[in-house]
Amino acid sequence: MVANEWDSIRKQARHLENDIDLKLIAFNKVGVGAASGTTAPAGTSDTSPLLGDHVFETLSIEIEQMLDKLSNINEKMSEIPNSGTAVLHVLQRHREILHGYRQEYLKIQANHTTRMEREELLRGSGLGSAAIGSPSTSGLSRRDMYLKENTHLHNSSSLVNDQISIAMETKEHLSSQRQHLKRFQTRMHDISNRFPLISSLIQRINIRKRRESLILGAVIAVCTILLLLYAFH
Repeated sequence: MVANEWDSIRKQARHLENDIDLKLIAFNKVGVGAASGTTAPAGTSDTSPLLGDHVFETLSIEIEQMLDKLSNINEKMSEIPNSGTAVLHVLQRHREILHGYRQEYLKIQANHTTRMEREELLRGSGLGSAAIGSPSTSGLSRRDMYLKENTHLHNSSSLVNDQISIAMETKEHLSSQRQHLKRFQTRMHDISNRFPLISSLIQRINIRKRRESLILGAVIAVCTILLLLYAFH
């Protein structure tokens, strides 16, 4: 009984996984077609249902519902009392498939949003107005838009290279100033080390000058006294 229930739920999961895979392929085509603004000629039933943002949103809702349903089926599979590494491996494989589908779904949505934002940006610059009309005019305008965008990217790259060159020159200039400051600091250190010797030498010179002044004063005083004694006698 448990084995029959397991097989039934697993068949539902595999069938739903195949449907989600096909939906994701169509979802990706819709995202590319809606963002590029392409239109299909009348009578082409293969591509006409996949056009427009409305179809994209509808498919998005359907895929979300199918992913939620697959998640619920996987939960039911995990609740069935089974044993064995093979069963656990199968269950893990179904969970990995569900995770991969969710990642692919989010990736397609993000790419579609990015393309739409870029198209809106290009239309806002005035390059998209000529695209309304004939397909040849649309293709030409689209090439012009991509060329202009490529030119903008090239100019931005040139500006970045210029800024990098300025930064490198500034770095070299700062390194040179740093070397000069190091040499100046070394000289100041040498002078500060020599200054105590110079101060000691000046102090000894001053002491000697004071001593010589005292000796000269004493000699002058003795000579003056002798002259006075000689004068009075």
